[in-house]
Amino acid sequence: MDKSPKLRTVEKYNPPYSLNKFPKNFAVDLGKEVVYLITSRGKKARLEGSDWEEIFARLIGANWKPSNVGLDDIVLEQTAWGAKTVKNCKPSSVTKIRLISGRNSPVYSFGEKKVSEVDPDHLGKQVLEIWNERVTGIRKIYRHVRTIVLIKSYDLLELAVFEFDTIIYPVDQFWWQWNKRNNLEGFNKSTNQHIFTWQPHGSQFTIIESVPKERLVIKIREPPLINKDEVLQAIKFDKSWITVL
Repeated sequence: MDKSPKLRTVEKYNPPYSLNKFPKNFAVDLGKEVVYLITSRGKKARLEGSDWEEIFARLIGANWKPSNVGLDDIVLEQTAWGAKTVKNCKPSSVTKIRLISGRNSPVYSFGEKKVSEVDPDHLGKQVLEIWNERVTGIRKIYRHVRTIVLIKSYDLLELAVFEFDTIIYPVDQFWWQWNKRNNLEGFNKSTNQHIFTWQPHGSQFTIIESVPKERLVIKIREPPLINKDEVLQAIKFDKSWITVL
């Protein structure tokens, strides 16, 4: 009987931390970032996608490098993250959220001309294949690819954070139909659960994600606002700093 060849053991790369087990002091440090944001900008404070990318990268000691693909905006060694923000009234208890996950255009990628006349299952398969191709491309570069999500209340005083592995979706496990708004919806064949939405106008692709119970939840006491004049005095502002051209 032929023997199987002996192979050298390939060293496995472990990610910086286990999934959803954030580094020490991460929660407090994130809270401090948001407190600073609110106290310096007031009720008009915003925490958008690029802000969240930069903050998350800084808190875990990673590199922030915004990408066109949106799946590897944050990189630490051989782990990459795409970052998402979602508004919700109750970040601590919401069970499902919609994540805008790029623009998937069958017209550009597959040469389709009139998507409204294309069979929904055929079109949905193409939309999903575009997503899968992006994920596959990133996974060729990094050992671990994750999505880090920040769910934020409208006043930023309640936050929830969780992450999940960014995956490809087998196209044969979903069926598609047009809804009343003429958007394409994808459903899991085994559960009939609505998972995807694709909008022909703009080609926006949305994934409906379940929020785990073990999310990180942060509640913040509303901080006082910074007085602008006091800040300028503290940094010893001088009119000579300003040059009028």
